Amino acid sequence: EKQCSDEPGFKCHTTSESHQRQLLLFAESEEKFLDQFSQDFEDGYLYLLKRCHGTKRVFANGIYQDYIHERDHIHMNSTKWLTLTEFVQHLGKSGKCVVDQTEKGWYVTWIDRDPETIARQEALEKKEKLILSYKLQ
Repeated sequence: EKQCSDEPGFKCHTTSESHQRQLLLFAESEEKFLDQFSQDFEDGYLYLLKRCHGTKRVFANGIYQDYIHERDHIHMNSTKWLTLTEFVQHLGKSGKCVVDQTEKGWYVTWIDRDPETIARQEALEKKEKLILSYKLQ
């Protein structure tokens, strides 16, 4: 959770009493912490994807680079995923994104499952069918 600007700052932080307390808490319930950090990381990544790109296909690493530039981001090394590839594959398997790999890397497309959006799309399709059937008469 802590950003350190240099090596001495990092060393000072890791030897601090608060950091040592956090290590003990983490050791008591490691799985709980990993799950929470993983969920927070996923939520932040998907929020950025949704907000900035909607349902467009985009370079997964580009979204990650944008995400880590945000001040309060969760570091991937605090999650259960060791690599961005592993995380992106998780998004595909869980049905949150359409995922594909090219020679340039992984791409993601956010799947909008908002009930209002789905209802709007269904109404639009129904309207188009009516117009098409009217034209055919």
